[in-house]
Amino acid sequence: MNVVIIIPTYNEKDNIEKLVTVLEEEIFPQIKNHDMSILIADDNSPDGTADEVKKLMKKWKNISLNQGERKGLGAAYVRAMDYAIEKLNADAMFEMDADLSHDPKKVPAFLKKIEEGFDMVVGTRYSEGGSIPSNWPLQRKLFSILGNLTVRTILMRFGIHDWTGGFRVLKKEVFLKEKEELTNFKGYTFQVSFLHKAARDGFRIGEVPINFTDRTLGRSKIVPREYIVDLLTYVITARIKEVIFGKFGKFLVVGGFGFVINAVILRVLVEYFRWNPAPANLVGAAFAIFSNFNFNNLWTFRHEKIHSFGIYLWKLTHFYATSSLGVIFIQTGTIFILNYLLGKQHYFIYFLIGTFFLLIWNFTIYNRFIWKQKPPQGK
Repeated sequence: MNVVIIIPTYNEKDNIEKLVTVLEEEIFPQIKNHDMSILIADDNSPDGTADEVKKLMKKWKNISLNQGERKGLGAAYVRAMDYAIEKLNADAMFEMDADLSHDPKKVPAFLKKIEEGFDMVVGTRYSEGGSIPSNWPLQRKLFSILGNLTVRTILMRFGIHDWTGGFRVLKKEVFLKEKEELTNFKGYTFQVSFLHKAARDGFRIGEVPINFTDRTLGRSKIVPREYIVDLLTYVITARIKEVIFGKFGKFLVVGGFGFVINAVILRVLVEYFRWNPAPANLVGAAFAIFSNFNFNNLWTFRHEKIHSFGIYLWKLTHFYATSSLGVIFIQTGTIFILNYLLGKQHYFIYFLIGTFFLLIWNFTIYNRFIWKQKPPQGK
């Protein structure tokens, strides 16, 4: 596998020679199963970083330089990843800072995760074995920890522990799939948005604990206020879009149509045919379940859509079985118990209460079992 370590630089003349030397002399000789190379993505540094890289290129032939206008970290990575795939035939690419805050000795551990089948591997400072600098002031520690926790909470993705770090490796398929959506993120929000989109699209995300260290030379490029505003704007907007336009939003629309079917049949059987509310709800639910299955298959979970008629019948049976458990024990059970305790006159309110609890049950079951997400194409 061709592996390219991409190192974005802007005024990193004092650091780049140290990092490249460690990689070339200490790390690469340990790696036997992959062809390793380095790509420096320099944003036309005025301090002569590119000139320093050109000296290194004479010493080691597996180093390349990609220069461009300074448009932010995200733009530099997109430009460099395009170059790595097109010019260096990269199969996997690292994101790595030039200031030695990312420990080069962790590179083999990242590659091991890729070999195990993960599509993207992130360095985590916030799980067992990882850490942030002990000499950071309390304010900076709180900013780092709470910022990362805020992202995890808003996006409701707690399985990934470190969203804001920049030490990663990914297969080229991940970049090619997400590239079109990454061009709007020029700064450090790029890291969060890239990881979020990869997780959203079902790529396998692995983690490697890392001990983050402060740079000793040069200046940090982060602008705190701008970074906070951009980051919060992204995660809040992304979460709203997921709820409204994502699977759950579509699920609510389909469920709303099924709710109408269920409610109409329930009321007709109770009001006009004098049925008891509990069995009337079971009949209405049977029709609603059939409607929900087909609309979810065609729209909500269309990327995992069932095509084979045999599988369709099997999944429909499975769908009825799992849905019926919820209808009988959650929805109808709520109606039966409240009807028994409080009387029949408010049966439709009991129906609404039971339907709310049923909604949560159904989405969980449908998403995890009926239309379980398949790996993205090309993996």
